[in-house]
Amino acid sequence: MATKRRLFLVDDHPVTRQGVAALINQELDLEVCGEADSAPQALQLIQAGAPDLAVVDITLKTTSGIELLKNLRAVMPDLPVLIMSMHDESLYAERALRAGAKGYIMKHEASARILTAVRQVLAGELFLSDRMKEKMLHRLVKSRKDEVVFSIDTLSDREMEVFQLIGNGYSTRQIAGKLNLSVKTIDSYREHLKLKLRLEKGADLVRHAIQWVKSENFV
Repeated sequence: MATKRRLFLVDDHPVTRQGVAALINQELDLEVCGEADSAPQALQLIQAGAPDLAVVDITLKTTSGIELLKNLRAVMPDLPVLIMSMHDESLYAERALRAGAKGYIMKHEASARILTAVRQVLAGELFLSDRMKEKMLHRLVKSRKDEVVFSIDTLSDREMEVFQLIGNGYSTRQIAGKLNLSVKTIDSYREHLKLKLRLEKGADLVRHAIQWVKSENFV
C-alpha cells in the first residue's frame, strides 16, 4: 500500500480542524498527522513532526498565519504551505504567496475543491482560484498608480491587518482586543497608516479603508 502524505493543520477553531481532518483522513492517500491552534505551538510541532504539507489559517490566537508562514520558511524552506482561510483571497492571497505560501483557498469552498488544492500543492504546483489568477494577471498588465490599492502594497502584514479591520468597521479598542495589542499600539499603527497612505485625518483613513475593502471583495 502506498504511503500516505502527511498534513499538519493550523487553525484556532477546533470545529474547523475536526471538519478538515475528517475530510482528509477519509482519503486513501492523505492523513492528518497533527494539529495546532497557535503559531508558537505549530512551529514547534511541525518541526518535530516534519509533515509533507502544512495547512494554515490567517487568523490564529497570537501571531498571524502570515507570520507563522515566514517563520516556517526560515526553518523549513522546503515545506509547502497551503493557506486556507475565511478571509477573502482578494485581501490576502498575493501577500501569502509573497511570504512563501504555495496556495490559497477559501474555507467555504467545496470539499472536492479543497482536496484538489491540497494535492496540487503536494505535487509542487501553485493553487489559486481562477478569479484570483485573473485578478493578478490584470494587475500585471494594468497600471493602478492612481488608486489607493497601489499604496496598500507598501504596508507590513500587521499594518494590513489593522487596515482591513478598520475597513470592516472595527473601533480602535476592538482591533486592540482582536489582535491582542494595546490601544496605544493600535493608535500608533493608525498614524503609520495615515503617513504611508498620505492621509491627513483619521476620518480619511476610515473612509479609504472601507472603500478599499469593498473594492477588493468579490461580489
